[in-house]
This record gives sequence, structure tokens and C-alpha cells, in this order.
Amino acid sequence: MKGIRSVLLSLATVALVVVLAACGSSNSSSKNTYQSELQNSKQLTVGLEGTYPPFSYRQNGKLTGFEVDLGRAVAKKLNLKANFVPTKWDGLVTGLGSGKFDVIINNLTQTPERRKQYAFSTPYVFSKYALITWSSDNNIKSLKDIKGKKFAEGTGTDNEVIAKQNGATILPSGQFSTSLYLVKQGRADGTLNAEPALLTYKKDNSIKGLKYRILPSSEQKPAEISAMFNKKSPKLRAKFNTAINDLRKDGTLKKLSVKYFGQDITTN
Repeated sequence: MKGIRSVLLSLATVALVVVLAACGSSNSSSKNTYQSELQNSKQLTVGLEGTYPPFSYRQNGKLTGFEVDLGRAVAKKLNLKANFVPTKWDGLVTGLGSGKFDVIINNLTQTPERRKQYAFSTPYVFSKYALITWSSDNNIKSLKDIKGKKFAEGTGTDNEVIAKQNGATILPSGQFSTSLYLVKQGRADGTLNAEPALLTYKKDNSIKGLKYRILPSSEQKPAEISAMFNKKSPKLRAKFNTAINDLRKDGTLKKLSVKYFGQDITTN
């Protein structure tokens, strides 16, 4: 009996060691996956403003938009649930740095300054620029023609920077609709703005009296709109990029773009 007990005890000890080893291996493995970089292992916590249609906004009290649908699609690819945390702009970046979000999906462009502190996903929108003038104006056909012209632009915007770089005189304008009004009234010769902004405006407003030209990449490099990550989340960023590439290949990105912008703006 003692011999049998001894054998059984030895077998039990071996089994326990195997189980513990397996658990240790599992825990070690989980620490090396993208889930270990998430705030919640079952959720993708997304920071956004939720106030900028059609990227993210509320419709009948419900959060919707291109980037909302995109966030859900990416989360699904990662076998996660998307958890959106609407936050004012000045709290988004600090929230990412403090670990409040896993990622910011908020119509963000990659800039050298932002790349110093944060990491970006592969671009999911290539925002080209629209050159908008009077419908009867045949003197402004490209960026080289705006030198010495009066352009209505938002103070501090990328549009203002590009207009200045190409020699335009700036007429300060707070909103895109105001810029278009100034052009229609003849108080400005034209305005530059992002193609998504123009497409969004056109869906519900008339641009009668105006004409526009989308600048080709040879004239102005499109702004790359990407998701922004903390640099401490390299594995999550890699999985996010894989999901974006998959969504591009299966046509989901194009479908969402057409749904919200009326055309595909997800390719360069």
C-alpha cells in the first residue's frame, strides 16, 4: 500500500508541476501579446471628439460616423469590443499619454512634431486639398497661380500654411462655410481646404457659383490621416495596422468612405 501511495503521490506531483508550468507559460505568453498593452484585455478603448461629421458625431443621440464604424471594424478584427470615449480636443492627447485610451481615432494627421512623442498607424484616409474659386475665374488653376491672391483661410490651419507658402495673402476666416461665403461674395479670390471637408459640405449645401479642383500629389502631398498610439504600445499598433490592411483588401475601407464621403478617399 505504501508503494502504491508513493507512486500515486509522485504522479500527482508531476501532474501539478506540468499544470503550473503550463500556467506559467500561458501567463508569460499573454504578457507578450497586444492584449497586455490594452487598458481592458477585452476592449479597444478609443478616444475621439465625436463632434466632427462625418468622421465622428452624434445622430439622434447615438455616436456614429466614418471613424466610429472604422473603430468597430478594427476591434472586430482583433476579437475585441470597441469602447468609445468622447473627449474634448485638449484632453485627447493627454488622455492617451496617461493611459486613458488605447488609441485616438480622430481625423489626426501625421506631423513631425507628433511623431516625436507618439506612434501612428498606417494611414486610412489620404486627405488631398481642394482649390476653390469663383466659377467664372479662369486665372487660378493650380497652386502656382495663387501668388498675390487673397485667400480666406482659418488661422493656424494647414490650409493657411500652404496658402502662405505659395504666396497668397490671407483673409482670416473662422469656418469653412464662411470661407466659401467670402469667395462667393468676391471678397476673397479663393480658399484651400481638405477634400473631406468639401465633400461633407457638398452633401447638404449648395456650392453654386463656385468651382473646385482637387490638387494632385504632384502639387501638394496629401495629409495622411492615421490613428495615434502611445509609443509603449508597439504590439497593439502592429495588430491595428494588420487590421487596417485587411479592411482595405476586403473593400470595407472603401465602402465606409463612400457611405460617409460619397467617394473613396482611402487611397493615395
